[in-house]
Amino acid sequence: MPYYSHHVFVCTNQREDGEPCCGQFDARGARTHLKQRIKGLGIKGPGQARINSAGCLGRCEMGPVIVVYPEGVWYTYVDWADLDEIVDEHLVNGRPVERLMI
Repeated sequence: MPYYSHHVFVCTNQREDGEPCCGQFDARGARTHLKQRIKGLGIKGPGQARINSAGCLGRCEMGPVIVVYPEGVWYTYVDWADLDEIVDEHLVNGRPVERLMI
């Protein structure tokens, strides 16, 4: 049994050379938003959800990206509403959000 029911990795990679990267889409802000959201819902911690930063996840052309384990579901998002939908549907209700999957 995994330590967390869901472990979310948010690519926060910032490239200095101008190449596409998740950092260009306020990925750090997205991570902060997700952390606050799960804390507010009371689903943060062991046996529940955890949000972590990740370096480059290698899918820059799809960015910004997050991946949710243990399912290994990859998502892209446009705004905080998309992130809220991922939390509500996937983390809380166990239903991956197909429209945001990559």
